[in-house]
Amino acid sequence: MSGLKADTPTDGVEQSLREDAQQPTAIGSYTLAIAKALEASGVDSARIFQVVGIPMDLSNDPMVRLPTTTLTRLYRACVEVTNNPYFGLTVAKFLQLPHLHALGYALAASGTLMDFCRRLERYFRLASQVAKVSLTEVDGKVLLRFEYLVELSGETEDAFSGFVVRTMRLLYKPEFSPLRVELHRPMPREGAEPYEALFRAPVSFSQVDALLVFDKADLLQPLSGSCPELAQASDSIIIGYLARLDKSDVITGVTQKIIEFLPVGDCTRDKVASAMCMSPTTLQLKLSQRGTNFQQLLDDTRKELACSYLRQAARPVTEITFLLGFSDTSNFTRAFKRWTGLSPTDFRQQA
Repeated sequence: MSGLKADTPTDGVEQSLREDAQQPTAIGSYTLAIAKALEASGVDSARIFQVVGIPMDLSNDPMVRLPTTTLTRLYRACVEVTNNPYFGLTVAKFLQLPHLHALGYALAASGTLMDFCRRLERYFRLASQVAKVSLTEVDGKVLLRFEYLVELSGETEDAFSGFVVRTMRLLYKPEFSPLRVELHRPMPREGAEPYEALFRAPVSFSQVDALLVFDKADLLQPLSGSCPELAQASDSIIIGYLARLDKSDVITGVTQKIIEFLPVGDCTRDKVASAMCMSPTTLQLKLSQRGTNFQQLLDDTRKELACSYLRQAARPVTEITFLLGFSDTSNFTRAFKRWTGLSPTDFRQQA
């Protein structure tokens, strides 16, 4: 095993793990794909995990997290024992949507690949805290950008970018490919051929950010596996986990409480502030520091939920009205026209 020792974790490893505790984290179930990639390479994954000090029985609970520095050590060991500089691309073959818990189910149920990308932009933090994801449109192209907040292993970048493209093909069509790919990592000495074979697009290395560029027309095509009900339910679960994961994120916390209180028709700033154990004035101050306010978050959340509910053909408008905390359908209709320029009925027909 190229010099790797299979002893139990030493005091040095335990110290490293304690130091890692303050680092950005990734969902622990991600390591299930790494274990499968090791086994497919003829390597005893349990032995490697033991060396690095990672338990093999990590659950699929998104609150079970691993520091990214620990994952970097794991990848370093994997590349060494497999002698495979493209090991991250191998992991991409084994990384599956359920490994991302509710985020995976939300992605799978998306109506279009544009919805898929928007969910990555909003909720990527549940999978990993190493990057900020942004989505922009330029001249008929859609740019999905990963701005890395910390240095990370090239294998981590390879695995997730490969997973994104492979999953898009699974949901849309096998021949789908990005227009081009940019990676932050340097190109392996052995060359770029495995990347070009996977992405079927030009690939550049040593870029500031990672970037996947797509044809907008492809991203707007309806997906056969679309399920608005599952997507909306999964989105709500994600928001709840994100509020637990980062208690200092006041916007996520307020959004979670708004979703919780809307159906009972009593969603006020005072009630949300009380549920978050702060005064209304403190809540407003924290929101203003983030460039928003309670009413804006209330409107944004209602709009997003309304669009999601209206895509669910079985939900009558009267039910949606009360789920969003409106007293009658005329008030909901006026608000929805203000948000979208369409009536709920017209929006549902177009959707």
